[in-house]
Amino acid sequence: MPNETMRAVAVTAPGGPEVLEIRDVPLPWPLCGDRVLVRVHAAALNRADVLQRKGHYPAPPGVVADILGMEFAGEVAAIGDAVQSWKPGQRVFGITAGGAQAEYVLVPENHLVEIPANLDWTAAAAVPEAFITAHDAMFTRAGLHSGESVLIHAVGSGVGLAAAQLGHAAGALVVGTSRTVNKLSRAREFGLDAAIYTEDDPAEILPRVMKVTNGQGVNVIVDLVGGTYFDTNIKALAPKGRLVLISTSAGAVAAFSLGAVMSKRLNILGTVLRGRSAEEKATATRLFAEQVVPLLARSVVRPVIDSVFPLDQVRAAHERMESNDSFGKVVLTLS
Repeated sequence: MPNETMRAVAVTAPGGPEVLEIRDVPLPWPLCGDRVLVRVHAAALNRADVLQRKGHYPAPPGVVADILGMEFAGEVAAIGDAVQSWKPGQRVFGITAGGAQAEYVLVPENHLVEIPANLDWTAAAAVPEAFITAHDAMFTRAGLHSGESVLIHAVGSGVGLAAAQLGHAAGALVVGTSRTVNKLSRAREFGLDAAIYTEDDPAEILPRVMKVTNGQGVNVIVDLVGGTYFDTNIKALAPKGRLVLISTSAGAVAAFSLGAVMSKRLNILGTVLRGRSAEEKATATRLFAEQVVPLLARSVVRPVIDSVFPLDQVRAAHERMESNDSFGKVVLTLS
């Protein structure tokens, strides 16, 4: 068994990257029932980590409040007495509501998936949150299928690039937006069929969407922006279209036409992964294991890594993420 303490990324107070410290904290415990203790080798950053650090997105009830991290890759260190799926030494990755940016994390056994042999620790850590979120939004929630079209806002983000690859692999037309020309150019390597440069004006989106869809509109929108994009989303959707709202980085309040929603028979869906019940997360993880991991194993889709930092440089990692220059995932290594 490991020691009773471990190193972890701790938030000492709400604020900028300077409030982050690497501290010795108690090992997550107790190890019993269906719980699995994972020795973390790498953990990726998410926008939620930045928001939590600033004091805007607290951890859900019952989750460690001051240690960041919602996805990880590592090896099984020890198992509870009811665990049937795992044994010590197995390579696993998964999601958690917090505490992943530490040397150990304790999770239910059905929130873990075996890492494909072709992924190292760093690559594996860049997968779970982005690909589970994208798969759940596009397929489980919105029912995207071959021959349809999908519009992905902020396509250069971790979730955006995962969604683009999964949409392309499913045979959908993939349209993406970004405020950075370079990100749009690079995203073409990851399944982007049509690029829309938005700068700060969502009005650019609608005419381009109609052009690439021959005036029909898109069947599905994966919205990682919200705010002023929302009304344009309604206009850009085809009849019976589905809008999945994942993030509100451009604002959490929007005005839009209820008449258009009704006349087009649209479905507007909201989703978060972090705050879901353990059972819902287990289902999302199982579908990811069944439908996405085989694609990762064959390199049909792959994690996109922007940069890698050792745990001791977590402040620099946060600065990189907040620069909005990142393309793909920012990863911390603990090995």
